[in-house]
Amino acid sequence: MKCLYYLTSTLNSTKSITDDLHKAGIDNWFIHVLSKDEAGLNKHKIHSGNYLEQLDILRFGIIGAMGGLLVGLVSALLLVKFELFGPNLPASAYLGLLVFWTLFGAWEGGLTGIATENKKIALFHDELEAGSYLLLIYAKQADERVIKNVMAKQHPESDLAAVDMHFYNPLAGLSRVNV
Repeated sequence: MKCLYYLTSTLNSTKSITDDLHKAGIDNWFIHVLSKDEAGLNKHKIHSGNYLEQLDILRFGIIGAMGGLLVGLVSALLLVKFELFGPNLPASAYLGLLVFWTLFGAWEGGLTGIATENKKIALFHDELEAGSYLLLIYAKQADERVIKNVMAKQHPESDLAAVDMHFYNPLAGLSRVNV
């Protein structure tokens, strides 16, 4: 599954696009819109983006967990080397230490991610701040051609801005199609 990113400048265009995609058989769960105009999206019953799409919670959570795991490994090695609790410390204590630091790192990373704009959405920050609408259309392989045909034929006012081949992977990068 891919994520197709389309930019459009008006709420009416966004509503028309979502209606046409629904008519073409694309379910509402596969169409998310990001905009500063949340009230307009709600008024027109357009499915807005969620926090995982808007914020970098997952990416920073994963990075934090990896950092926490590293801190846990170093802590466990220091416990082994200096025998702070004696030479017969059970393996479960080391495992508990690793789990604690990994979860702590994920928690801290998630808190950082809540305060950070999603790395992939940041590419469109200026357009979103200027009032544009970003459509994230999650396309199954069978639906991709249908979506692109609807967008090209019925909505030339919208621009294909990016294609995310790895939308499941929050660590993967994204580059724009049209600048």
